[in-house]
Amino acid sequence: MGVRVEMPSNQPIVLLRETGGDRYLPIWIGPVEATAIAFAQQGVVPARPLTHDLFRDVLEALGHELTQIRITDLREGVFYAELVFSGGVEVSARPSDAIALALRTGTSIVGSDAVLDEAGIVIPNEQEDEIEKFREFLNDISPEDFGTTSQ
Repeated sequence: MGVRVEMPSNQPIVLLRETGGDRYLPIWIGPVEATAIAFAQQGVVPARPLTHDLFRDVLEALGHELTQIRITDLREGVFYAELVFSGGVEVSARPSDAIALALRTGTSIVGSDAVLDEAGIVIPNEQEDEIEKFREFLNDISPEDFGTTSQ
């Protein structure tokens, strides 16, 4: 669904929506990762590649393909993810970095049932207007709203 800033803590959060279901997975992330995700969602191409852009470019240069992002675990309030590459190689990653990379490569993001069961939230129909407001928020947000600039 995108990134928003949770008030009053001013903490960025990424919200993933279950495909074919009604659960949402909120993951709190850092401001740098929020900016990287917002850049990718808005199609912003920085003058110099950000870390996630560089990683994508290295994968392409080496002829490797990122086939899936998996949100695999939640332990003591910390989410865990894996990057899955062609050939079956899996690499541990922070979900925020994995999501930023997935957006740049068009890779699918999958949450484990266990993580969705533990941390997924169902938003009742009467709150659908809140979801619409969130979508409008995402359409209007810019990376500068996060108060960080990348070089």
